Amino acid sequence: MQASDTPLALIGYPASAARALRELGLVALATPTEQLKEVMEACMTLGFSGALIHRGQEARAHDAAQTDATARRVGRVDAVAFTAGAHGTFALADALGDTLEASGYAARGASALLLGTDMHDLALALPLTRMGFSAVGVAAANTPDAERAARDFPAGVRAFPVSRQDSALEGLAERADLLVLTSGHFPAGLAQPYHTIIDLTGQLQIAPGGATLLDLTELHTRRLARQLAHATGQRFHAQELRGAVAALA
Repeated sequence: MQASDTPLALIGYPASAARALRELGLVALATPTEQLKEVMEACMTLGFSGALIHRGQEARAHDAAQTDATARRVGRVDAVAFTAGAHGTFALADALGDTLEASGYAARGASALLLGTDMHDLALALPLTRMGFSAVGVAAANTPDAERAARDFPAGVRAFPVSRQDSALEGLAERADLLVLTSGHFPAGLAQPYHTIIDLTGQLQIAPGGATLLDLTELHTRRLARQLAHATGQRFHAQELRGAVAALA
């Protein structure tokens, strides 16, 4: 790929991350993290194309940028494009949809159960609801948060919001094909051998109950591909980003 001379800001990342992105033909420069809004304004003045945001700065970047719908729902920003303003997105959510689709999982007509804590972390799994699931259960720490998360489901998807303490949770799990853990603990005894599990928390090394744990190895390479597309306008294949992902971790 032809090298770009338009700089990319790295907010919260070390110099090693900049070197890894330069190997992809990108001029990447680490920036300060104090007074983030002013840093972004300076990047725009200096002609930066966009910025990648370290996870430790994602909440602050949300407050400093103009956010799209995904970033507003999650409450975080992981990539910014400096085009007539600082436009932030949260690429991880759509990268999750890319990962499930690439796995060959048959979502159309299936049912899912999202297990989270509040409406913000549950929003991470929202792109999955656009993949053809007919019914999706939503479990949060309390029913109002589950209901707020379910409001953003596409038309035609039957939503069943409950609290994690609701006795109906077990029944929703029994009828679900896919279980998605976005935060919190995974309830004991919930998984069965016919389930596929997506664990975004990283706490499950082995799938409980004889279920299948979806391989998320490529999730972060697909996320970086989406971040770079947003921040630079350049398209990369996920496979060529593995070295950069390790440096950005």
